Amino acid sequence: MSKQLTSMKDLKRVLGFWDLMTIGVGSIIGSGIMSLTGIGIERTGRSIFIAFMIGGFIALLSRSPQIFLNSVARYRGGDYSMVGTFLGPRWTGTYSMISLLTSVTLAMYALSFADYAMPFLPWLTRKAIALSVLTILFVTNVFGVNAFAKIQGAAVILLVIALTVFTGVGLANLDPNYFDPATFMPNGLSGLWSAAVLMSYTCDGAQYVTQMSAEAKNPTRDIPRVMLFSTLGIAAFYGLMGVVAAGVLPVDQVAGQPLNVVAEAVLSKPLYYLFMIGGAWMALLTTLNSSIASCTKPLMQACNDGWYPSSLARLHPKFRTPIILLGIYYVIGFVPIMFNFDIGIISDITITVGSITKAMIILSLLRMPKVLPDAWKQSNFHVKDSMLMAIGVLDLIVVVISGVTSSLELPVKLLAANLAVVVFAFVFGSVRFRSGKVKVEKSYELPEEGTY
Repeated sequence: MSKQLTSMKDLKRVLGFWDLMTIGVGSIIGSGIMSLTGIGIERTGRSIFIAFMIGGFIALLSRSPQIFLNSVARYRGGDYSMVGTFLGPRWTGTYSMISLLTSVTLAMYALSFADYAMPFLPWLTRKAIALSVLTILFVTNVFGVNAFAKIQGAAVILLVIALTVFTGVGLANLDPNYFDPATFMPNGLSGLWSAAVLMSYTCDGAQYVTQMSAEAKNPTRDIPRVMLFSTLGIAAFYGLMGVVAAGVLPVDQVAGQPLNVVAEAVLSKPLYYLFMIGGAWMALLTTLNSSIASCTKPLMQACNDGWYPSSLARLHPKFRTPIILLGIYYVIGFVPIMFNFDIGIISDITITVGSITKAMIILSLLRMPKVLPDAWKQSNFHVKDSMLMAIGVLDLIVVVISGVTSSLELPVKLLAANLAVVVFAFVFGSVRFRSGKVKVEKSYELPEEGTY
């Protein structure tokens, strides 16, 4: 009888630099570029391209802890393993529970895809489209990381082609008075900054590659570079798209409007279909696909460590995929769609919770020079410890302020729901850890250990 595979060590380590790059690019380019660009134009006019560039640096700063941390070791459980390595084993349970409770975003991505697909598939309902794309991608991911990477790569190529066509045609039709002071930064620096902060959300997403560390060929080299290059590269690409979005039609016609308003005006019918299907559809499909591929990794390591039954981490003997965990996450995505839950409200519940996990990663960064001093000195991204501390403290301040600010803007019931999720996660971590059933293993690997 063959051995049952359940360990993160049993995953296939086959993802190279370009495989990870398609994950990073596909994760960044999502519905935000379609829906938020018009709001950014409303705030800063035709200087929106500057807002995109600043937003890219803001996104990079917010994810810099993962860039530095990934440069020193392979973390088989992604962020989960970072927390365990640097903050201690008892906090991994809290992180894993938060990761599980916030995975309802899978349903949100599927429904967003359906919203863009419905005008082209009028004979299908929103629910049918969302459930179909969710099912297809989950089934694809069952067939292994190679199948996932092929789907992701093809979708990203189509995505880039569609957005490049939109940008190229648009740049050839720009208003010659693009830099008219009346429409260029009309609200001054405050408007530009407000737009830049908003655009930073459209440039975020490369952190998904962190969860793929267990399946990467050379994670300490490739993952930090992918996060850096994909974030800045997409920010620059978005800047060009922003020039088109704000510079073809009069500003008052595009301010606050989705990007397809400009696309419909500047593109022929066939190219418009290419933009919507290859751009909008693929943007959401690649984000959902990356989410499905990465969501199981923290929970799988948590199963290895005893937070949950180890049997849940069972791998398919041929494809080396966590089929039971994939099934669990499929149900988590399926149920809200099937029973018409208000996904907007559910996603709002993750605001404070998301700040908690970000803070955990930043605190891990601050501990890194003490826990893995030699590995940190050998990192290609090594900086002086004083600079690393400054970056970490700055990030922590921003996360705390933004988390508190966002939470206080929530209705009382949603704020209470956020706090309930956080309290439950911490209670679970404390109670389960004290039970004695948790044995957190070392789930990081250093390059010099010869394990990859």
